[in-house]
Amino acid sequence: MTVQSTNGATAARTGNPGPAVPQPSARTPNPDTSRQRAPFDSPSPAPAGTTPVPVPTPPVSPIFRPPAAASASDPVAHQAEPLRGRQQAANVLAGGDPSAGFVQRASAPQEAPPQRQQSDFRTAAPSQRISSIEDLDIIKRAKRPPERGVGKFLYKVSGGKINTGQSPAELEHQELVRRVNHPVRGVYKIAFVSLKGGVGKTTAAMTLGSTFASHRGDRVVAIDANPDLGTLADRDRREHRHTVRDLLADENIRSYSDVRAYTSQGDSRLEILASEEDPETSESFNEQDYLDTLRILEVHYNLVLTDCGTGIMHSAMHGVLSEADALVVVSPTARDGARSAEATLNWLSKHGYQNLVERTVVVINSTRPGASPLDLDRLTQLFRDRGVRAVRTLPYDDHLGEGGTIDLKLLNKKTARAYLELAADLADDFPEPLGRHVRN
Repeated sequence: MTVQSTNGATAARTGNPGPAVPQPSARTPNPDTSRQRAPFDSPSPAPAGTTPVPVPTPPVSPIFRPPAAASASDPVAHQAEPLRGRQQAANVLAGGDPSAGFVQRASAPQEAPPQRQQSDFRTAAPSQRISSIEDLDIIKRAKRPPERGVGKFLYKVSGGKINTGQSPAELEHQELVRRVNHPVRGVYKIAFVSLKGGVGKTTAAMTLGSTFASHRGDRVVAIDANPDLGTLADRDRREHRHTVRDLLADENIRSYSDVRAYTSQGDSRLEILASEEDPETSESFNEQDYLDTLRILEVHYNLVLTDCGTGIMHSAMHGVLSEADALVVVSPTARDGARSAEATLNWLSKHGYQNLVERTVVVINSTRPGASPLDLDRLTQLFRDRGVRAVRTLPYDDHLGEGGTIDLKLLNKKTARAYLELAADLADDFPEPLGRHVRN
């Protein structure tokens, strides 16, 4: 069987052969297609002998604006021209708006949206380059849980999931504790003085010493330098009946443990060196005794508080003033007590201790409940005009008014806060610890 090929060649078939298919020897040009085809947007020529009918020009939509002449250097515009012509021709043949469905392309290509730059310490500019590891915020800092108030309650009942952080009052308390913990190089000596008895001088010395000892990690000791049977040791738990006389009589004092055998220590870690209690002792505690005691204590302690006796004219007082780094002058809220405190400052200024007055903190101590009969604001300003470093007011406290053993946990919040502020004022005057690498 012979099959006709696709190019029109004849083939023999078995059976009845069909008519032969003529094959053109050469392709003749089509007279209809030999003419140049007019474009769609050009009008057709009118037949001969007829009057041509004018074709109305369609209105140009205000949306369409004829594009400006494209430059040879703009390839985008050259590519847009054929598309624009075809779109307009199709709209005209359909009898619509030539600009319908046509959106003019911008002659210039649109800029790509800016990408976010990722910082890299290797490619960063010199001004943005990380200088130290501290500049990297790679640690998610945990908030310290609250220690009081509603925040503490929520933190406990939620199992630690609700942590509101510490309140401004707690942060302020931490700042006071930080000031109280200022390091001391060597020993710093604070003396409590008053011309009048019964103003709360011993109570203030004991409570302030306990405040220092409870917040600091170094050693704090209080000396009862009252030549007339002082009562400082009675304000804390006594471990034995040794006194300062026993310490001075021991010639084998070599270490801290030797000194510790003569002091008593309470819950606040404050150590107390008691004064002589025997009324039959005819020899009083004088200046030389105080200086010898101080030479022993300053080797083993960082803070030494001295509770002086009433008045400033006795023998031991001269040694106390010559060795003190700071003074605490206690004034009651009564008129006569305030007058005595003012007289103390005047006496110090006139007897060559003006530099000590400038390092003095005046304590206005409320010795009885209720409002003070004096104007405390004007009294505070009166003491500040004397050139002292600070003035603090201590509120009345029922626990301190008992006259017995002092427990800081039994103080009310206002009293505890007032003593903490007093301790911070004194600690601000501590000398800066100079390391061995510090140069002048």
